[in-house]
Amino acid sequence: MKVQLYGIPNCDTVKKARAWFAEQGIEVAFHDFKKAGVPAEALDAWVAAVGWERLLNRQGNTWRRLDDATRAAAADAAGACALMRAQPSVIKRPVVVWPAAITVGFTPTQWPPAAGRGAEPHAG
Repeated sequence: MKVQLYGIPNCDTVKKARAWFAEQGIEVAFHDFKKAGVPAEALDAWVAAVGWERLLNRQGNTWRRLDDATRAAAADAAGACALMRAQPSVIKRPVVVWPAAITVGFTPTQWPPAAGRGAEPHAG
């Protein structure tokens, strides 16, 4: 099973996810989107799978530090995607791309059955 994990290495949630994958013996390819950016086609696929509202992290420090005008511009899919491309830290982490699903956040109980937990595939 090929799994791609997107996130930021110093994020606590990403650290938990990476540790969980290691415990399960699942090899993942890691993409640091703070350093390498967010591939446009990947962001489009994530938005199509889980919705921009789920992907945009309005709880994090990056969001709280944004000015009101920037936050207001992220009120629809186009604005939110532009913000996520410009400031990847506002993307909820981790984003996990499974062979047949995309999940957002560290929710192993909702991850695909092939991950070893027996849950149905769930898009976040």
